[in-house]
Amino acid sequence: MTHDDFDAVIVGGGHNGLVAAAYLARAGRSVLVLERRGEVGGAAVSSRPFAGVDVRLSRYSYLVSLMPRSIVAELGLDIELRRRPIGAYTPSGDNGFLVDADPARTRAELTRFAGAREAAAWERFQERLGGLAERVFPTLTEPLRSPAGFRAVVGDPWLWEAVFTQPLAGVLESEFADDMVRGTVATDALIGTFASTDDPTLRQNRCFLYHVIGGGTGHWDVPVGGMGAVTGALAAAARAAGAELRTGAEVTALSPDGEVRYVQGEHEHRVTGAHVLAGVAPRTLDALLGAEPRGTAPEGAQLKVNMVLSRLPRLREPGRDPRDAFAGTFHINEGYAQLAAAYREADAGTIPSLPPGEVYCHTLTDPSILGPDLRAAGAHTLTLFGLHMPARLFADEAARAKALRLTLDSVNTVLAEPIEDCLLRDADGEPCLEVRTPIDLESELGLPAGHIFHRDLSWPYAEDPAEEGAWGVETEHERILLCGAGARRGGGVSGVPGRNAAMAVLRGSRKS
Repeated sequence: MTHDDFDAVIVGGGHNGLVAAAYLARAGRSVLVLERRGEVGGAAVSSRPFAGVDVRLSRYSYLVSLMPRSIVAELGLDIELRRRPIGAYTPSGDNGFLVDADPARTRAELTRFAGAREAAAWERFQERLGGLAERVFPTLTEPLRSPAGFRAVVGDPWLWEAVFTQPLAGVLESEFADDMVRGTVATDALIGTFASTDDPTLRQNRCFLYHVIGGGTGHWDVPVGGMGAVTGALAAAARAAGAELRTGAEVTALSPDGEVRYVQGEHEHRVTGAHVLAGVAPRTLDALLGAEPRGTAPEGAQLKVNMVLSRLPRLREPGRDPRDAFAGTFHINEGYAQLAAAYREADAGTIPSLPPGEVYCHTLTDPSILGPDLRAAGAHTLTLFGLHMPARLFADEAARAKALRLTLDSVNTVLAEPIEDCLLRDADGEPCLEVRTPIDLESELGLPAGHIFHRDLSWPYAEDPAEEGAWGVETEHERILLCGAGARRGGGVSGVPGRNAAMAVLRGSRKS
């Protein structure tokens, strides 16, 4: 058994682990990253899953909003995040409305769809959310404020009440009258979070907050070259700074004094870190420490479907250009009542009969992930994220096929032709479609019950006075820090927990 000492050992080579490694190595610290899989990147990777098809899909994560530009600049990352020309499209029967980058077009779309009052309500709400994003987002890379200090940052008493103190259903139902408009707003509260909009725990509110503050604007951007380009740049920055990245290295145990045991190939190794940064879920960290898991067991609640199409499908709404509709977030049966019905069915242990979901077309914003022939032929990628699909529904293999069938049927209700007719075929004649359940994400990525945030999201301030001035990554063990999505201010492809863990090492925790 070999034994080495490092200033920092990072467990997990996901994007946050790579961010932490790059910062620490650039500061002159000796850094070792241990990654279980054969490649670094975690959920933020690209792959070619279909035989003979020249496309680099962002296989798990696909959009970026929460990554501060300061991290990109500080680490000198060679990545481009490109703004989508359309925010969203919500179809409803033979009608629908578009959320455009041009506010005037959005106003016209909503006025036609739901009336001038609803359009005005949308504008007022989005303006308030824009102010919230501008004020709150910069705090994610600062030491934690007290609740009172954070409330002062929010500034708007109405927003504080609406987002931070009462279930989101209250503001959705008071501000908006149209069911489809309500549902379009509500989806930001439910992506990766199994909850109803009136859940008294406010899990949905915390999810909503993180989805609307990204970049200080709330916009979601496409990583040019695919998600693998983001983690490729992070890995290159970490290596260039002197960090060592070991793949195929499965950590089996940690100790509070910084000892890390891992297996690589047929050999067991032992290393010691002055600090150990855990990019794994908190419950996984507990298991590695030999401690009883604490808190509520996480549960993922999404179905992920990747597709390559020979062409974009036609829509039910007459005259609607698919290139507009699919350029942003395409909402599928995500009306307010539809979301509630799907939640009730799933909570009762049944796959929703009309699964809500949303689709993203990477290639309308960034066609570079397609090979030249596919690009010339008009092919496109689609990623579908299905809501209210908790891990408990996938106890047997038959559930996967049923969930996929119902999800495709749901998609087809808003199209003028079956999505299956548009699927490209791979070299073996099979349709270019793959599905991932929460159980798959646990098996492939180590996400507990497939929870994409490692556990339910937390408020981005110190809920305990002992946390004030800390970075939201500290544990009860002085030498062990969280640096993954389960940290306070974790979740999403952001790099924030990785940077904050590095700052906790380099600057230490301090009072604000």
